[in-house]
Amino acid sequence: MKSSLKPVLLAAALAAGFAHAGELTVVNFGGANSLAQKAAYVEPFQKSTGNKVTVVEYNGEMAKLKAMVEAKKVSWDLVEVESGEVGRACEEGLLERIDVSKIGKKDEFIPAAIQECGFGAFVWSTVLGYNADKLKTAPKGWSDFWDVRKFPGKRGMRTGACYNLEFALMADGDGRKEVYSVLSTKAGVDRAFKKLDELKNNIQWWEAGAQPPQFLVAGDVVMSTVYNGRIDAAQREGKNLAITWTGGIYDLDYWVIPKGAKNKDLAEKFIAFASTAEAQHHYAGNIAYGPVNNNAFKRMDYKMLSQLPTSTANVKDQVQQNMKFWTDHGEELEQRFTAWAAK
Repeated sequence: MKSSLKPVLLAAALAAGFAHAGELTVVNFGGANSLAQKAAYVEPFQKSTGNKVTVVEYNGEMAKLKAMVEAKKVSWDLVEVESGEVGRACEEGLLERIDVSKIGKKDEFIPAAIQECGFGAFVWSTVLGYNADKLKTAPKGWSDFWDVRKFPGKRGMRTGACYNLEFALMADGDGRKEVYSVLSTKAGVDRAFKKLDELKNNIQWWEAGAQPPQFLVAGDVVMSTVYNGRIDAAQREGKNLAITWTGGIYDLDYWVIPKGAKNKDLAEKFIAFASTAEAQHHYAGNIAYGPVNNNAFKRMDYKMLSQLPTSTANVKDQVQQNMKFWTDHGEELEQRFTAWAAK
């Protein structure tokens, strides 16, 4: 009698536990990053909580989020955004405030992870990537990227002002520590656009993160700006693509909760789950993006650490993206870039 009741009681207990299970809509940039999130966050979260997670792919279109919030018809619960968007969207009232105490202990996380309306998801870099099978001499930095005589051929660059203006100034001789102070002046911005003029006819623009590795493998470009995780994913597939870390810009992507999201509490629980040392270690094992939880690094071996943008060897010659600069000046610079690109 007891043994026959056990399955019934177990089913009842599970039903009670999942009775209030919800459905969470998580929005990210797709590709290798989404696959890594699925393995490290989405599937384990669903299994441990009984909540269903629906993943939606986008390409950073904040206009969609803004339209939802203003219409008070918010269908997204949690969105991965780039750092430059967090401050602006927060100031515009498009995002919920983040209560760090619901995520974890503040001192467990890198300082940059904690923002008023966002919480760090991972650290990544935009770097100079190239195909080592097609380019026998490794480019040393952005001056080589601009040198079309020494390295003839097209260059891949992401459509937009952000990162490209910094790279242009470094190619023009500015040191990585000087970039944002120079870019904060009108003369510095003018010089950055003038430097981009030199390369304009040799640029093949990209928008989606999957494109640069495809361009490099196909030989459409000889070098490209690229997310380091995309190179990592291509290397795992056997492609001989390589990275020049010098002059790369490392940055964070953030989790944000749209204002008026229907499942705010569940979104906070997902962030907390994804921010544990265990989950972040699992994630970094699937794609070479750095954790925001300091304890995750303690779980890593040398090989894993050496692939991350935040490793000692890789970060020393890079620039940290200035979130405040792009929050303050991003809109005007992107408008200028759009006008420049259309000429």
